[in-house]
Amino acid sequence: MSAVKKVAVVGSGVVGLAAAIQLGKAGVEVDVFEVASEPSARGSGISLQGNALRVFDALGVWEDVRAAGYAFEGLNLRAPGPGAPIVAALPDVKTGGPDYPAALGMRRPELTRIMLEHATRAGARITFGSPVSAVETTADGEVQLSVNGAPTGVYDLVIGADGVNSTVRRLIGIDTKPQPTGMGIWRTFVSRPDEVVRSELYYGGPIYIAGYTPTSEHSMYAFLVEKAQDRAGVSDEQATRVMVEESRAYEGPWNQIRAELEQGSQAHYTWFTKHLVDAPWNRGRVVVIGDAAHSCPPTVAQGAAQGLEDALVLTELLLSKESIDEQLWDEFHARRLPRARAVVEGSVQLGQWQLDGAQDADAKGLILEIAQRMAVPA
Repeated sequence: MSAVKKVAVVGSGVVGLAAAIQLGKAGVEVDVFEVASEPSARGSGISLQGNALRVFDALGVWEDVRAAGYAFEGLNLRAPGPGAPIVAALPDVKTGGPDYPAALGMRRPELTRIMLEHATRAGARITFGSPVSAVETTADGEVQLSVNGAPTGVYDLVIGADGVNSTVRRLIGIDTKPQPTGMGIWRTFVSRPDEVVRSELYYGGPIYIAGYTPTSEHSMYAFLVEKAQDRAGVSDEQATRVMVEESRAYEGPWNQIRAELEQGSQAHYTWFTKHLVDAPWNRGRVVVIGDAAHSCPPTVAQGAAQGLEDALVLTELLLSKESIDEQLWDEFHARRLPRARAVVEGSVQLGQWQLDGAQDADAKGLILEIAQRMAVPA
């Protein structure tokens, strides 16, 4: 017996859609409300670790994700300067277990398309251009949801999966907000050279990290991590020029990346943030998950995986329990908060070591420790 019959999901990102898919497949009535007017067609790429792929399999979307992405094993470290020699080839911990690749890269819009298709197929109703304006508990303990200032429906549960600047988090009185870590990242989407068959990172040189990840047989996304700067007002042409100039210390595949930037590939800039909502993530029958509950720099590429695990654990409990009570929430937080905390704190520490120029930091050891912990299912 399910603890819920009717659920609202706020946010049509990967995490919200994961919850919608799993609940919809079980016969739960699901409404998804998205503030944007249409699915985003923008975005560069995303790196998904094995534990994220394990969740996709549980959702029934893994075959489509695998076909649209680029699976790979291991990580190359290159040195800046002439020739960009590979100085280390590191194996990846298979955090999803032996049945899945260590990692997979793909285009964000393509992942969103796949998740939307599966959510719709599972029966979820998805409404765009629908900003949530209020969540109120009824006399019966259910949740009245308002969209665009008007009451929209009464639900057994509202799931806030609406990102780092979550409206739901604010509406239920959680004051935790994302804070900048001191780093910013340039991203672009380019062609994949034949020699790039896994993620590669360059340490040293004028910026903190230069890297790229394959996203298909023909594409990859590239990125540069720098000290956070105010890039507001930078034109598309200026953004491209900054990325070209900051990457000149890096050769190898970066030579081709620069050429494509100079031919018109767009560059986008964002700051890294960090936050973690302490338990409880819920206020009554409204709960935040994914980036609404936690965010961190992508230094171990676990952000999406953690949000997907949030959705899978939450829906598992909702579908296996008879009621939404404190026992359900206690089990949810016990299974999710320690893992999310480990990822947030570890990811922030890796970035801080770079900001501090720490020469004796055991970054490799910390990355391995996090990966081994994530290899144990949530």
